[in-house]
Amino acid sequence: MTISLLIPVCDYDIVAIVHSMRSCIGNIPEFVEILIGDDGSTEENRTRYMSLEGDGVKVIVSEKNIGRAAIRNKLALEAKGDYLLFIDADTMIPGTAEAYITKWVKAIPSARVISGGVLYHESPPGDPDKMLRWKYGRKREQRKASERNKRPYAAFSTFNVLIEKSIFSKLRFNEDIKQYGHEDTLFSYQLEKAEIKILHIDNGLIHEGLESNRDYLNKTRLGIENLSMLYDNVTDKRTFSSSVAMLRIYNVLRVFRLTLILAGIFVRYRERMEIKIDSSNPSILLFGVYKVSMFCTYREIHGRRKILPIF
Repeated sequence: MTISLLIPVCDYDIVAIVHSMRSCIGNIPEFVEILIGDDGSTEENRTRYMSLEGDGVKVIVSEKNIGRAAIRNKLALEAKGDYLLFIDADTMIPGTAEAYITKWVKAIPSARVISGGVLYHESPPGDPDKMLRWKYGRKREQRKASERNKRPYAAFSTFNVLIEKSIFSKLRFNEDIKQYGHEDTLFSYQLEKAEIKILHIDNGLIHEGLESNRDYLNKTRLGIENLSMLYDNVTDKRTFSSSVAMLRIYNVLRVFRLTLILAGIFVRYRERMEIKIDSSNPSILLFGVYKVSMFCTYREIHGRRKILPIF
């Protein structure tokens, strides 16, 4: 049983995390390599990544940006390990790399797909323009494994996850998803349909790469648009909806015929909501209303198109 660490990256400084993890190669027999997936980075950053090669570290280069799903699939094809440990580039280890990797080794007999979770710094960011991402992460994403295991498929994320290579080879990330958002949701849906168990453990990494409020709002829009299109494309909407809070809320609103009203509210008050959310003290409740009403709007738009289920 061996583990390959896979880090997809595009123009982000990963020197520190790679140096930390590299120290485990040779010290932990099961940990055999680190693969860096350079997804269309600048020449300057690519040179920096290439300087890390050697002693179990290898760089896989894509000259053009091929997207989050494609670069992960490319790394998985190159990996030697029996298990693939995917982590995002903008992470930091809260303790030692050895303790982090050892937890994965001990957890492997328990499941074939294991999620470690995401952490955020306790103190707010010094830049008030990053408060929305930090506050949302602390309140909605940072959760104990005991809580995540109550809805294991809903809590799935590729931010920090270990997947048996034989399973990943059968499913893979869907490369038809080109823009940001909900690749994890679709992969989780595929795992649930295949009846593959997900185990959550407390082995989190700290999310360092906080976007500005405006950038996060833009990513939110892309993600919600993607979710609406994915909802049209899945064959089993009940299973897909069960692992997405947004869809569970939407289906309740649809029963009471409130979706069109919320879409109207979004169209009329979108700018006012964004002004309030894009602040140094954003309301997570208002952000939730904003997202749900935006999703209702996209459903009205996509509902007028004929999209055939394909997943």
